[in-house]
Amino acid sequence: MPQGCEGLLANQAIVDMCGIAGIYAYHSSARSVDRDELVRMRDYMASRGPDGSGEWYSADGRVGFGHRRLSIIDLSSRGAQPMQTADGRLVVTFNGEIYNYRELRSGLEAKGYAFRSNSDTEVLLYLYAELGHEMLRELRGMFAFGIWDCQEQQLLLARDPYGIKPLYYAHDGSTLRFASQVKALMAGRGVSRDPDPAGWIGFYLFGSVPEPFTTYREVRALPAGSFLRVDQHGLGAPIQYYSIAGTYHQAQERPRSAAFGKRFWTACVTTSSPMSRWALSYPEGWIPAPSLV
Repeated sequence: MPQGCEGLLANQAIVDMCGIAGIYAYHSSARSVDRDELVRMRDYMASRGPDGSGEWYSADGRVGFGHRRLSIIDLSSRGAQPMQTADGRLVVTFNGEIYNYRELRSGLEAKGYAFRSNSDTEVLLYLYAELGHEMLRELRGMFAFGIWDCQEQQLLLARDPYGIKPLYYAHDGSTLRFASQVKALMAGRGVSRDPDPAGWIGFYLFGSVPEPFTTYREVRALPAGSFLRVDQHGLGAPIQYYSIAGTYHQAQERPRSAAFGKRFWTACVTTSSPMSRWALSYPEGWIPAPSLV
């Protein structure tokens, strides 16, 4: 296990939708993670994850992850989160489902990675170990997650291309907090409640708050198809790795062929994801949305 990475796992015995939360006190002036705050954030989302809960803290007390679990793929305790790699280098808290995790796992096993569970969560860990943030281009699914890299002393937050899974973060200049819900961040009582005029104006104009704004000045939504990195120097701007608008544009630019429809349908037949089951409800070769091109 890398030096200084010996975290303390406290996965409780497995007791709806998962809920994730985390705190990274990256600046030297920041206080260590308030464990009570993290538990409040996590347990506000109990309705998202009734099947179990867990928490993890770094040895230096600067990083903490929380998770509320809805068991979907690996129902055993081996799928509990937060989850660490065997060497303790990486830790993840994850909400979602990776549809192509089996093929990704097969590729990783061929490279020598050994898995201890049957979960898609563990695939995320070793895919990150192999590719870093470039892993995001390999994922097919709906997801929001945080990965702590103890070796690089860096936090990665990421969200799926469609923004199906929510992910919010709050930054006060020395500490970064994140969660699946804005109200979970506020439940921790460590985030300012100062209102954000842009969020409220958007709500009254459009009937909803336009991302990345929220009704709180300190809280932002991580945009769909984007990732964010945080280290001891602070956080950078979110980086977009995938654009749905760009995909639509490309779909309109090139003609849709019967051959492609055949390949798409065949690919669905050979997978067991919810997307494939949905696609198989349509006639062979029929493609219902240009975004799938």
